Amino acid sequence: MSDLIPRLQEWYASQCDGDWEHSEGVEIGTVDNPGWSLRVSLVDTPLEGVSFEEVKELASETDWIHCIVRENRWEGYGDPRRLEELLRRFLDWAEPVSRPAV
Repeated sequence: MSDLIPRLQEWYASQCDGDWEHSEGVEIGTVDNPGWSLRVSLVDTPLEGVSFEEVKELASETDWIHCIVRENRWEGYGDPRRLEELLRRFLDWAEPVSRPAV
């Protein structure tokens, strides 16, 4: 996970425009399955309207991950050992779209 937190920080900072961060944002939480949740608002970001192929891997009650875009939000849920994967899946999708053209 060594580079994931700095990558998420950079993505978040690049969305902050004095307005977005007041009503939108990134949430990391837990769910009672047990597991993790990662929710990222796509409103007023370069990702708004970008397609994302749903990920749904349900090997067992203790080995699962589900990622989807719905209602203008990227949502990822995974078992207790999948937080790193949730962050990576979001960032691997988001960063190429969100990077400013050089």
